[in-house]
Amino acid sequence: MTSLPPRVFVNGKVCKDPKVVTADDFFKSGLNVAGNTSNNVGSVVTAVNVNNLLGLNTLGISLARIDYAPYGLNPPHTHPRGTEVLTVLEGTLYVGFVLSNPGPNMKNKLFTKILHPGDVFVFPIGLIHFQFNVGKTKAVAFAGLSSQNPGVITIANAVFGFDPPINNDVLAKAFQVDKKVVNYLQSQFWWDNN
Repeated sequence: MTSLPPRVFVNGKVCKDPKVVTADDFFKSGLNVAGNTSNNVGSVVTAVNVNNLLGLNTLGISLARIDYAPYGLNPPHTHPRGTEVLTVLEGTLYVGFVLSNPGPNMKNKLFTKILHPGDVFVFPIGLIHFQFNVGKTKAVAFAGLSSQNPGVITIANAVFGFDPPINNDVLAKAFQVDKKVVNYLQSQFWWDNN
């Protein structure tokens, strides 16, 4: 009986045997093609990360193309393992992020900007952020991320759109709303644009 050669895992991914690595491990096409924005939020993210481009393993980078319909939204979300640098190629985006855990006697602070083609904005690692197309035409942006697998947590989906749901007593108290509001939000279809 022959034993399998040892496999090296880095960041949860198998490192490919260097003897069988090819140029295709470092190549991905298709980011020139617009994504389908016909959904509830009017945006779609086409991610390029270690899950679909093996050559990114251990490099600490990834990227994404984000397409927005007119008035489309990339909903409030966070990347737990990466900072995002966004640049607008087409259209006009209203973007922002919220500082977390402010000091005593302070409120969370929202930083926003209107971006036009060629503008760049940074969303620090782990902070809740969003992009909204304020224009009457489509918009396109590209984002670079400081992780080969930055992850994404879309806030509304995480809080209201999963099974089993968080107890509505917990959410009603946390959001300081009636349980009927929580029940309504939990009954909605929460679109995942990633």
